[in-house]
Amino acid sequence: MTDTLLPNGIEDSGGDAKYFKRGCNPLAQTGRSKLQNTRAGLNQQIIKQMRMRAGAENLLKATNNNKVKEMVLLELSYVNSNLQLLMGQLEGLNSSVDVYQSSQETAHIPLIALGLKETKEVDFSAPFKDYILEHYNEDGRSFEEEIADLMDLRQACRTPSRNDAGVELLAKYYGHLPLIENRFFSPTRQTGIFFTWYDSFTGVPVCQQNLSLEKASVVFNIAALYSQIGTRSNRQKAAGLEEAISAFQKAAGMLNHLKETFTHTPSYDMSPAMVSMLIRLMLAQAQECIFEKIALPGIMNQFNSLIKMAQEAAKVSEIYDQVHQSMIQMPIKDNVPFFWSTMSLVKTNHYRAIAHHFMASALLDHELGPNDDEDQQEKTLSQVYDQLPEGCSPLDILKDKDERERIGKAHMRRAIASHEEALRNHGLCQQQDKHDVLQEILKASHQRSLNKYTDFESEEEFADYIEAPDIISKTEHKAEMELPASTKVKVIDFFQRLGPLSVFSAKQKWTPPRKILVCAEDRDLGFTLKGEAPVQVVSLDPLSKAAADGLKEGDYIVAVGDRDTKWMGVSDMMRLLKDVDEEGIEIQVVSMIDNSPTMPTKSATFSGNLPKTYSMICLAYNDDDKASKSRKVAKKSSFLSWGLKNKTKSASTLSLPTSDQTGTLPWNKPIPTFPSSSSYNDTSFH
Repeated sequence: MTDTLLPNGIEDSGGDAKYFKRGCNPLAQTGRSKLQNTRAGLNQQIIKQMRMRAGAENLLKATNNNKVKEMVLLELSYVNSNLQLLMGQLEGLNSSVDVYQSSQETAHIPLIALGLKETKEVDFSAPFKDYILEHYNEDGRSFEEEIADLMDLRQACRTPSRNDAGVELLAKYYGHLPLIENRFFSPTRQTGIFFTWYDSFTGVPVCQQNLSLEKASVVFNIAALYSQIGTRSNRQKAAGLEEAISAFQKAAGMLNHLKETFTHTPSYDMSPAMVSMLIRLMLAQAQECIFEKIALPGIMNQFNSLIKMAQEAAKVSEIYDQVHQSMIQMPIKDNVPFFWSTMSLVKTNHYRAIAHHFMASALLDHELGPNDDEDQQEKTLSQVYDQLPEGCSPLDILKDKDERERIGKAHMRRAIASHEEALRNHGLCQQQDKHDVLQEILKASHQRSLNKYTDFESEEEFADYIEAPDIISKTEHKAEMELPASTKVKVIDFFQRLGPLSVFSAKQKWTPPRKILVCAEDRDLGFTLKGEAPVQVVSLDPLSKAAADGLKEGDYIVAVGDRDTKWMGVSDMMRLLKDVDEEGIEIQVVSMIDNSPTMPTKSATFSGNLPKTYSMICLAYNDDDKASKSRKVAKKSSFLSWGLKNKTKSASTLSLPTSDQTGTLPWNKPIPTFPSSSSYNDTSFH
């Protein structure tokens, strides 16, 4: 097994060291791992109940016996009741934010982390061995180690560690998936491999035979892991807050990548509406951490500083309000935990209250003095409000002590009202009762505003109670989506021994390897070569011994003697064939076969007991393709002239090598790529 390490000296009962891939430790007994194990168990129970419900519904449609119908209806009521209980437990897991928080957290509002999507194990062994034998004409058993490494990597991705190493592990597997897809997933043939992933919110399984679901789910889990890294960060220190901000921005970036890349998602937790909401949530939490970072060193009790913090808090409140509005829209409302929508509403009111508290403090605690910059304060105050009470201007507020106090008290009353609303919302959610830290923060903030208002309240005062104007939100550091560089990690193809992927892929077909005896006549083999790897036969002399033995123009040389030459370029091949004498040497060649796929039918995705989704695949063929024109046989060239005559033909290219520059040969026709179709488990999801 490659890329392994010994984690923390863990040993099994026999004393032999247990090795796991870097970034993975399935034996770690953390609260997060236990939570994920519980999630996996609930997913299994949910799919069992859904199968029972599907069977009962089918029986109900098939029978005409009233007694049987009554029994089936009774069974259905039990199954639906069990499903509701299981869904409730899963919602409770998604509401368990405490296990994701930093162990040092004692005085911060909890943040929400995404749970990892669960998946079933996949056995690539038999399908890949069969495919290597049938498609690549090689012994699949010789690739057992590579297949095992791939399976180990996928298994490790089910339990990634909550750090950069875990992200790198997922990114590494994600980098391998396009290579695996090009090697083994043909557009005209099913592999028989099923990928099953569970919806992170509902536990509903989705099963597909292509790799699109696998790719999208890994991207979702990378985003989820970044969200967990963000919630784990120590927000009592500036470095921890920087880590949290970066992690949440990267989580939003990965979710945006998921939304833009995979447009037809069969799993609802990866649907455009849900992903858009999750992006807003991640950015809101990043903005919250930005606010905490600004406040961490302490807030200077100065007019401009307090105004700045008021607008920063208003920005956080505004973003959380947008998150809450998206959470309460149907059908997101039915799938998002009630705790999440309640938490977003609590934070909306809490940070709105903080904004009004800071604004009130700026007006009540600071009067315009002779040494103050009147123009600067007037400009600052004018940028806080969209609209002031009638007959009131920023300069009037600054100069008139009574007016200043009147507006300041209005802000404090609004702060108290928002604090009370946050406490009320907190009490409506059962899961919120478990978060003592959050409740203490809300109560302390409320009491602070009450005390401040009491200090300025006069029993003899009886003034008109005006409504405090809204505060314009503003921030100096807006949270932005960030696509992490770690997702672009370079990987080495597990199956590079099969040959260059530009030629030896699942989209191409070849003849079985043919053995050709190549002999030199006056140091001339009767053909020339072009291409980088693998080299291709061109300018074949039809009168040469190689042609008589079955060599064709356009053949790829895959072996010389016992040596594999799939990765050998023209220069190396020339050196290898340089000393061929009249007795000759045996080479192996393959010929490309025209592989024009037919129009597929509709394809369906199995998604638990949910409605199936269909989409038509439209293929775009090149109408300009014409039959190959007849070509004259090139003049017999000397073996020693290869390097000069074909210098311009030896350029490396990432596309399929061709024997002419016009692209009119049959094997150079563009081959449309499209998802395979089946009657049950495939999709056009991309």
